[in-house]
Amino acid sequence: MSAASHGTTPYYYVPGLSRHPVMASIGLFFLILGAGQWINGSAWGMYSLAFGLVFWLVVLYQWFGDAIRESESGLYGRKIDLSYRWSMSWFIFSEVMFFGAFFTALWWARVQAVPNLGNVENALIWPDFTAVWPSVKAGMTASPAGIVEPFQTMGPFWLPTINTALLLTSGVTLTIAHHALQAGNRAKTIAFMWMTVLLGAIFLCVQGYEYFYAYTSLNLKLNSGIFGSTFYMLTGFHGFHVMLGMIMLLVITLRLQKGHFSAKSHFGFEGAAWYWHFVDVVWLGLYIVVYWM
Repeated sequence: MSAASHGTTPYYYVPGLSRHPVMASIGLFFLILGAGQWINGSAWGMYSLAFGLVFWLVVLYQWFGDAIRESESGLYGRKIDLSYRWSMSWFIFSEVMFFGAFFTALWWARVQAVPNLGNVENALIWPDFTAVWPSVKAGMTASPAGIVEPFQTMGPFWLPTINTALLLTSGVTLTIAHHALQAGNRAKTIAFMWMTVLLGAIFLCVQGYEYFYAYTSLNLKLNSGIFGSTFYMLTGFHGFHVMLGMIMLLVITLRLQKGHFSAKSHFGFEGAAWYWHFVDVVWLGLYIVVYWM
């Protein structure tokens, strides 16, 4: 939100006509079209995907730039601030439902699907099936047909634990930066924001090495049964959200260096902080459910 005074700010700012929604839709059209064609073997799909992605990102850059200029010129008042807060709240709620679906899939597979497949009735169909969850007995594929290669599960030590420490520390540095901004200490805010961005980048590097280790040393792949699928879907999507959150925080940090935001008007900062703390909480759930249980 703008650092300008709200004394002359309109009750509710109504922007003029904009080309951005239509242009963004065009970019998404070519992106999705290209992805679908590329997956189905069409070579030109790769170029359509690349064009759509670049086009879409350019539109978003221009769109966000317009919103920032409107905010910094003092056009956004209390009503706009409330609408942004509600919008971000509902967006995070949708993300809660998104991850909740994958957590539920993991729970259902472990508590319901695998035990039911090993009951007396199914023993007549798959007599060699062993209803053992892979995280309990490393290497157990529960695949009598042999379509799942033997693998080992990823334990909590040490890479996931290191990443947990990194994310928890980043939450602390972000909170310190927020309090510094509220106190009017811009230099301290910027310093701790850079620390937060750096910690997020290190997290992604550690997770990348974790994937390399899991794939090469543990033979844990996306097709390693339901465990491999849920492991990579949960941790992979979380890593994607960490990347998005890191980009948000990076943009906020660069805006802080340009003099944007004030002690009383800084929802752009707060919205990114909400998202980052949400990512932290999701990781704690992953750390316990995926790596320990």
